[in-house]
Amino acid sequence: MFFPEKITLIRPQDKVLEIGPGSSPHLRSNAFLELSYDSAEDKLSQRGGVLNEGDFGDRPVHYYQGETFPFKDNQFDYVICSHVIEHVDDPENFMREVFRVGNGRGYIEYPLITYEYLYDFSVHLNFVKFDFYQNILNFLPKRETSFKEFSGVSAIFYRTLECGWNDLCVINKNLFFEGVEFEHPFVIEKALQIERLLPPKSLVSEKNVARKFLDRVASKLGV
Repeated sequence: MFFPEKITLIRPQDKVLEIGPGSSPHLRSNAFLELSYDSAEDKLSQRGGVLNEGDFGDRPVHYYQGETFPFKDNQFDYVICSHVIEHVDDPENFMREVFRVGNGRGYIEYPLITYEYLYDFSVHLNFVKFDFYQNILNFLPKRETSFKEFSGVSAIFYRTLECGWNDLCVINKNLFFEGVEFEHPFVIEKALQIERLLPPKSLVSEKNVARKFLDRVASKLGV
């Protein structure tokens, strides 16, 4: 999770469900929902190669097949869903289930199309972007685009991640990831134009003077 500070609406008495916690479950979560993977290899791939299991303590972990959640309507007060929606086959149904079991309240986080352009993870099936003006979550299945034309470029950048060079995304996380906290259900809509999935150019800001100076020094030192 890149924006934990955006989770601000959980009340002391709320029962919180977290979907796909991976190796770092949220401290406030009361229960967890995980996909029943077909194999250990599939699980490792979906989790980006992370081997470590999360510390759930005595909090229950539930499993499902990827469609209907195994919970009653409004069984929870809040749902945390970080870096999951880009993996699912049907984002509309997935979010309907999130709203159904979580009283319409929660937090979702996902990579933006800029991140996918660089790395193109094969387990990521959708581009996702929230329209804050219209209160609509836009998505577009990657299979319906010509994104594979950039596979050579993505392969090179993916290698940089494997070698630990994730500085670009960490320093500019607002340009590559997005987190949305919500108190009510919103519309989920398939985007007809890829422009609706782009982050605003205003997120690209000038480096401050100190950063520019340090970069020049590092460059001269070959760091």
